[in-house]
Amino acid sequence: MEFLNRYGEEILQRSGQHLFLVFTSIAIAVLIGIPLGILITRKPALSRPVLGFANAIQTMPSLAIFGFLIPVPFIGGIGARTAIVALILYSLLPIIRNTYLGIMGVDPAIREAGMGLGMTDRQLLLQVEIPLALGVILGGVRLATVIGVGLATIAAAIGAGGLGEFIFRGVAVVDSQLILAGAIPAAIMALTADFALGLVERRLTLKK
Repeated sequence: MEFLNRYGEEILQRSGQHLFLVFTSIAIAVLIGIPLGILITRKPALSRPVLGFANAIQTMPSLAIFGFLIPVPFIGGIGARTAIVALILYSLLPIIRNTYLGIMGVDPAIREAGMGLGMTDRQLLLQVEIPLALGVILGGVRLATVIGVGLATIAAAIGAGGLGEFIFRGVAVVDSQLILAGAIPAAIMALTADFALGLVERRLTLKK
């Protein structure tokens, strides 16, 4: 109770910063990733380089990505902007891949039936393929969100705030309470997002 009285207000403040970093980056990643996923279903020759780039980003250590972005003009520097760019890059792979797999997984017979009814490619995409693939696409967004909550803790290393501030301070002074003050809210945040998006995903899957 003494610890909560001392740090409770800061925990709420850092949680708000953490949510801002995660949801801003996920929203932008969705706006980039879903169109890219759709694009490579229409232009298969682009699938290898696009997915290859997204895979390459995932293999790089997260702290290294934050460090590489700092000196980059316009998007770099110390603070939330660099952290959001890094989180967007890390979120792209599951969103692009699931969008691609979801649309490509639509039964060819359904696609052919739509074409037989005279649907254009755009109508087929918007009225048939995306609705059927929506559960899989949302699964990618769900995974990206959970990953983002964890990675956002590292953003504190470049002055972006968030719950990672407690973790880094706790490690520096070897204080397990400070570490838990950052780790526990981040874990609750990740589990809550995963559960909520999982419910939506299951409902969409059942509707199919």
